[in-house]
Amino acid sequence: MIPKRTGIMRLIYATHYSLNGLRAAFYSEAAIRQEIMAMVVLIPIACFLDVTHVERLQLIMSLFIVLIAELLNTAVEKLCDHVSTDIHVLIGRAKDIGSAAVFVSLLLAMITWSTILYSHWN
Repeated sequence: MIPKRTGIMRLIYATHYSLNGLRAAFYSEAAIRQEIMAMVVLIPIACFLDVTHVERLQLIMSLFIVLIAELLNTAVEKLCDHVSTDIHVLIGRAKDIGSAAVFVSLLLAMITWSTILYSHWN
């Protein structure tokens, strides 16, 4: 059995593995790249909008929720493809549910942005 790392070394290794995961997702998934590019554009816009600090945080958090959902969906898809590339009802259902999570997070982001922007432009 591999001994568990503790303290600062655990944090360093966890950060390293997380960055590896982000890098792998970025290079293997177009949706991740698109969402990160959207964040690169929308986060500065959120910072310059004349909104409250809480609204700004909501705008930015909604974008991160989309990215989180996409990362989890990508993990589910990669695991499903590793288990079997055959067409299987349960694997298809797992992939569809992961996709639904991304869809719901996108709806949340759109509702958040449109509600906050509408309230300030009216």
